[in-house]
Amino acid sequence: MRLLPRLLGLLGLLVPLAAAEAQPASNLQRVLESGTLRVGTTGDFKPMSFKDPGSGDYVGYDIDVVRQLAEDMGVAIQFVPTDWKTLVNGIVADKYDITTSASLNVQRAKVAGFSEPYVDFGTVPMTLRGNLEQFQGWDSIDRPEVTVAVTLGTVFEQQARQFFPNAKIVAVESPARDFQEVLSGRALVAITSNVEAASLKEAYPELVTVPVDQARARRPGAFLLPQSDQVWINFVNHWVRLNHANGVLGELQKKWRIAD
Repeated sequence: MRLLPRLLGLLGLLVPLAAAEAQPASNLQRVLESGTLRVGTTGDFKPMSFKDPGSGDYVGYDIDVVRQLAEDMGVAIQFVPTDWKTLVNGIVADKYDITTSASLNVQRAKVAGFSEPYVDFGTVPMTLRGNLEQFQGWDSIDRPEVTVAVTLGTVFEQQARQFFPNAKIVAVESPARDFQEVLSGRALVAITSNVEAASLKEAYPELVTVPVDQARARRPGAFLLPQSDQVWINFVNHWVRLNHANGVLGELQKKWRIAD
């Protein structure tokens, strides 16, 4: 009978060990052990993440941010191409450990985790300079004769259908972009973030922002992360706080002309 208490005691030690072994390792541990940080990025969002036409490399504010994260972790970086409609699915399917910035919204948060924000976005409408006289404010866009272009799978697609129930909404699939529809004359208006709008106007002087009282749907931009991996989320949050405090993120925002 003395053997039974010993067996029970041994079982009590083994159960926690088995539970620990059954628990999946955090992405933090995997990144550090593998020496590689996998980053999902669309590469079509100036000045956040886009392809340099000369080198073909990813560049932008987001790219500098995740390169700094990888450097601080002492690991290499691997960019994994994705698009907006599959961005969240890639996190859920473990195709990458983290994404470049995505607008925080409830639908995404149902299935994926978010870091603390490290950039702020607002939505503005854009048109050709030659069409500007047709528009004055948000309400002037919401007419049946106005075609509004959006990129499939983005928050702007959802917003356009909400903002402009009377307009014609045309969704184009990446790598095509909404503003290209405006440049080609197939649409009168596209909506995008205030951040991208500033970059687009610099690249395409014929594009202008429709005069509006203010940007709509102001929202934070953050990293997407696996929802159940709180260890990894905590680490990235600590990193964001630290780099806000030490001025690294602020300097990168100045470099890419992004308002803090």
